[in-house]
Amino acid sequence: MPDVRVIRGDCLEVLKRENDGSIDIVVTSPPYNLGIGYALYKDNKNRDVYLSWLNAVFAEIKRVMKDNGSFFLNMGASNTDPWVPYDVANEARKLFVLQNDIVWVKSITIGDTSSGHFKPINSDRFLNHTHESIFHLTKTGNVKVDRLAIGVHYQDKGNIKRWNRSGRDIRCRGNSWYVPYETIRSRGDKGMHPAVFPEQLVENCIRLHGFRRGETVVCDPFCGTGTTMVVAARLGLRGLTMEIDQSYIEYMKRRIRQAVHS
Repeated sequence: MPDVRVIRGDCLEVLKRENDGSIDIVVTSPPYNLGIGYALYKDNKNRDVYLSWLNAVFAEIKRVMKDNGSFFLNMGASNTDPWVPYDVANEARKLFVLQNDIVWVKSITIGDTSSGHFKPINSDRFLNHTHESIFHLTKTGNVKVDRLAIGVHYQDKGNIKRWNRSGRDIRCRGNSWYVPYETIRSRGDKGMHPAVFPEQLVENCIRLHGFRRGETVVCDPFCGTGTTMVVAARLGLRGLTMEIDQSYIEYMKRRIRQAVHS
């Protein structure tokens, strides 16, 4: 097993036992409080109770995170409850600076061509929901990032010399990230977990912050099936995660073993 600590338990209690300033990067996606069917966790708390609980978790994340660390917070919404990401972001605002506001685009239509996947709905009120939020939070708002680590090539090569003094054919990706889901045909393909994010999304966050193999510590307080830890292990990083459901932990361990041996 790579240098990944997996602890079964409530994230708030586990985080309280960790040392101050011991984490470089947090990439996580808490329950959205939208009534999603997790195995053990009840995803339908009173909104004030939910936000108060997350505020306590965020306070512990701030304590264990290094001063130059990054906290990437993924939040989604539903059409009938679109305020969830913003309510959660306002709780985080009490403790962190919002350094980058990133949009995770799951599906996009350009002209008449559509790419990516989304859960279709039948509605005479709402559009299909095709994006989620990634809030890049830091303690000061002044954390240096490696924008070109996830850069893209110039479409117009004439702009290389105009905008890039180094002459390299690479530019900032911007804050809209098109990262489609891989095709999943059954819940069994994702460890029976109802909400899994793509590995590429996590890798973008880690590479944007920057890392050193064998040294950088990545944390995900809401493990689920362990996508953050799978990516951390594949990149040769140290990891810390926690989860209340043992079945998710076992599935995550299998994913990590496959990732490091593939």
